[in-house]
Amino acid sequence: MKNTANKRILALDILRGITIAGMILVNNPGSWSKVYVPLGHAAWNGLTPTDLVFPFFMTIMGISMFIALQKFNFDASAPSIKKILKRTILLYLVGLGIAWFSLTCRNFNSAALTELPFFQRLGMSVWNFDKIRILGVIPRLAICYGIGSLIIVTMKHKYVPRLIAILLIGYSILLLLGNGYEYNTTNILSIVDYKILGEAHMYNDNGIEPEGVLSTIPAIAHVLLGFYIGKITMETVDIHQKIERLFIVGAILTFSGFLLNYGLPINKKIWSPSFVLVTTGLGSTLLALLIWIIDVKGKKTWTRFFEVFGINPLFMYTLAAVFSIVIGNIILYPGAEKTNLKGYIYSEMLQPLFGDYPGSLIFALLFVGFNWIFGYYLYKKKIYIKL
Repeated sequence: MKNTANKRILALDILRGITIAGMILVNNPGSWSKVYVPLGHAAWNGLTPTDLVFPFFMTIMGISMFIALQKFNFDASAPSIKKILKRTILLYLVGLGIAWFSLTCRNFNSAALTELPFFQRLGMSVWNFDKIRILGVIPRLAICYGIGSLIIVTMKHKYVPRLIAILLIGYSILLLLGNGYEYNTTNILSIVDYKILGEAHMYNDNGIEPEGVLSTIPAIAHVLLGFYIGKITMETVDIHQKIERLFIVGAILTFSGFLLNYGLPINKKIWSPSFVLVTTGLGSTLLALLIWIIDVKGKKTWTRFFEVFGINPLFMYTLAAVFSIVIGNIILYPGAEKTNLKGYIYSEMLQPLFGDYPGSLIFALLFVGFNWIFGYYLYKKKIYIKL
């Protein structure tokens, strides 16, 4: 935990905050069967607003990599390598911890264990490493941060764009030759994940692990693109030139991605190259827009809500994940028709009052607000929790 008054980039904090608030919102509807279309992921090919939140955070992480590694002059020194490895390991452990806690709670409430004595039931629930999901959102962030950062401190930056191109072109060939757009277990991505991870350690979406082994390749390219957006943001002094360059880069990447969509459809679950280009481009464009609104026009009164999420993004995401797991596993009415706290709030309080879909959305909004209260305390105390 760190209490610091270091100067921060408000527009970047706001973009980060919008992304974290969005991730919490879409991950916590009152009912998964009552979600408005824009608040759900595309079933396979395609793009919804919800599909933007994770890649936006990947872009932001790339930008933050530039800021953090600049302090080490982008050298592969002992302090920089130590910092990269430490943060990578801690990030991964946070992701693994969330997965373990979620699986522990689900196991504890499973019908197969409910008749056992409490401590035996608890012991069997806690020891679940044979079925824990190895990859996921935060583990992907950890892996991409670690590999991306090591590339940045060991490779001349003029060669990084070539590496990005090689990664995306190589992955495109892999998708085209390996049934990469088949939504089943014949997909090369699925085959590799089953071989390396094993079915017990995968989030099985029709045979596809959304944060799988091979789809990490374009995700690394994604973070490296974010690094270059960070380079533009930090090295361009004139505010108008900064905005202009971010808009231009955003437009080029976005339109390139949409053109590539005709041969390699936009697809979040396999992190397709077109998905990388479009979402990174839109992220750059949104950052430019925020800089224009905040720094040029001086309109900052609306930013506090998102700044609360943006200054402690990992903590807020983790806190929300823990709260979500807890309220989803507090059983109010044991028996054949179990009702957990989340289900009770939605079905007994919000749904009768507001209806199916509005009630589900209001639950998600209230959940975001509930987490914001904790973040606001840290914000007021100027406490930034970092790894």
